[in-house]
Amino acid sequence: MRADPFFLHGAVRAVQSFQPDAHVLLRRATRMRRSRDFRETVSTGNRAGRPRLVVHVLEGGESSDLSPNVGFIVSSAVGGSVVRHRVTRQLRHIMWQQVESLPEGMRVVVRALPAAATATSVELETDVVKALKRLGVTQGVTANG
Repeated sequence: MRADPFFLHGAVRAVQSFQPDAHVLLRRATRMRRSRDFRETVSTGNRAGRPRLVVHVLEGGESSDLSPNVGFIVSSAVGGSVVRHRVTRQLRHIMWQQVESLPEGMRVVVRALPAAATATSVELETDVVKALKRLGVTQGVTANG
């Protein structure tokens, strides 16, 4: 059975016109993508551990840009693919709230621990804010006040 071409055309048009809310996503310029940046931040930066995650911070690394860079490490120890992606989405939203208060050129890597799989967004947010405060990076901005 062939799919109706009209239906496919409408689906393609819907996908092409989809524009995610800019306020929910980290800008491309703030996302850390190179493995060298992750490795350098985790190995030489400062870190603060919390029950559900570890935050690594490096000021002015080798390839520091003006905007802060944020990356996430969510390994298979956290859970299956669906769980890992859910945790990553939660952390990305939390860091979107924090990125404006980070200094220029700052690199932050948030590494999720297995306990993050069962944590709520509020618990993850609390851990991120407390870790950043402990590192002296930010005053900590929470959605809850």
